[in-house]
Amino acid sequence: MKAVIMAGGKGTRLSSLLQDIPKPMIQIAGKPVLEHQIENLKENGITEIILVIGHLGEVIEEYFNDGSKWSVSIQYFREQEPLGTAGALFYLKDRLTEDFYLLFGDVFVNINFQRMANFHRRNDAVATLFAHPNSHPYDSDLLVIDESQRVTGWLHKNGERTKAYKNLVNAGIYIFSSDIFRYISDGTKRDLEKGVILSAIEQGKVYAYCSTEYVKDIGTPDRYAKVCEDYQRGVCEARNLKNRQKCIFLDRDGTINRYVGLLTDARQMELERHVSEAITKINQSEYLAIVITNQPVVARGDCTFKGLEEIHNRMHVLLGEKGCYVDDIYFCPHHPDCGFEGEVKELKIICNCRKPEVGMIQKAVLDHNIDLEHSWFIGDTTLDIQTGKNAGTHTALVLTGEAGNDGKYPVKAELTGDDLLGVVTKIIGA
Repeated sequence: MKAVIMAGGKGTRLSSLLQDIPKPMIQIAGKPVLEHQIENLKENGITEIILVIGHLGEVIEEYFNDGSKWSVSIQYFREQEPLGTAGALFYLKDRLTEDFYLLFGDVFVNINFQRMANFHRRNDAVATLFAHPNSHPYDSDLLVIDESQRVTGWLHKNGERTKAYKNLVNAGIYIFSSDIFRYISDGTKRDLEKGVILSAIEQGKVYAYCSTEYVKDIGTPDRYAKVCEDYQRGVCEARNLKNRQKCIFLDRDGTINRYVGLLTDARQMELERHVSEAITKINQSEYLAIVITNQPVVARGDCTFKGLEEIHNRMHVLLGEKGCYVDDIYFCPHHPDCGFEGEVKELKIICNCRKPEVGMIQKAVLDHNIDLEHSWFIGDTTLDIQTGKNAGTHTALVLTGEAGNDGKYPVKAELTGDDLLGVVTKIIGA
């Protein structure tokens, strides 16, 4: 597969740092962001690269030349006038006759491109968008997806959001099939999302590849500084899914949100004390934050799958407002006992996912390449502690929610804290 990198941006918001160089040439650890991208592509066997250049493009061309220094082949397309984020693709269609990657040059990326390509092929997608949660969903474009990860909607950052939403951000990395050119009729200035991808979404041909790997834009001085810091701490490389991941698994009720018994309505969702500070600390560390929760309310008929989605979306919004996020959520909708009015009989089963069984954790391990030996399970019940022990993780108890008083299992956690922040601080450090 070939890769196209859109490297023609002026970097207006970074003007104080650029000093007569194009935005993709700003350095992180002594190398331009664009060089980091090319090295990441090369590491994944992607050696044919087309750079779309414009503003100060001669600086890029002089630095990279034909790419032989990096053992890749680089070609160039120079925009004579700005063509937006997609207009240049029209002029490249004869060079892009098979699936190809597209990256924006102001994004620092360290990912396993092959995993993304495998997902794209399995779904026979016209477009696959790299998607992830971030710390500022309120000013980001968000994707709406179905259970198969097909993109069904697009929430623009400047649009009105009347409902709770999942924190799932379009990150600026794509795989397109050559069929994408059906939506690019000429070489006029064109916006990739509004002018191309939205049309493909209407045809049901766009999928979201959801990943926890390191992808961050450097579009503002603060975001650029954060990427530099993360790079120096080794976070960028560690998050690549070629590496085993450390994870902090989190129970939901009583650990993240206030315990109200059976939570069946999104309006009941309220964060526990210091939860946002704790999850922010996880987000800034080498650990993933993944929720593992039993939700028998679905099997009991107290809440629908749609209702549960609304509850989780409300949690995403509350955390996002505080600048933090969970990387994924796994829930078990089953319940083994029968006799409830309105129960969903096909969900009244003994399963391998309901805690303290470890099916949800095993799914997370496959999805995120998790190293259980160096991971933790945090919850407010002995059920949670037993789940962690069954999975082979370290365990920690919070004294919120049921505070370990459920009495279901004769187990003791390795760590105990007054709340989630107290426990996470003990795990990660101050």
